[in-house]
Amino acid sequence: MQPVSRLLSWTLSRVLWLLGLSEPGAARQPQIMEEKALEVYDLIRTIRDPEKRNTLEELEVVSESCVEVQEINEEYLVIIRFTPTVPHCSLATLIGLCLRVKLQRCLPFKHKLEIYISEGTHSTEEDINMQINDKERVAAAMENPNLQEIVEQCVLEPD
Repeated sequence: MQPVSRLLSWTLSRVLWLLGLSEPGAARQPQIMEEKALEVYDLIRTIRDPEKRNTLEELEVVSESCVEVQEINEEYLVIIRFTPTVPHCSLATLIGLCLRVKLQRCLPFKHKLEIYISEGTHSTEEDINMQINDKERVAAAMENPNLQEIVEQCVLEPD
């Protein structure tokens, strides 16, 4: 059944392309974006929580569904929506900083990064969203040696 489904999908994409309703390769686009999203998720799932020894994946702060990747011109827009463990989590900004640092260091493709707290999951989500997406604030935070040490411990790959 699966080969028939693939053939039908390929045929449909070719017909749409021939009619000018689709660009060549557009049928593969969702699959490529899904692969990129999984690549991003694999990088962030092992980040450690600043307070606990658990990973963000284990605490369900991040999941595969919290990562979205869109292609914009020659680069990718990576959007992360994470969920703090409690609505008043005092370390939500630090978790966002860890996500940003890990992805800036490790993503192998050209990207723009947007990190948000999932809507309705934190009491000060708007303020935190502004902080973790402000380049100047992120740079200033990473100049603080204490914060830098905590971030390094959180993003360190497990053995």
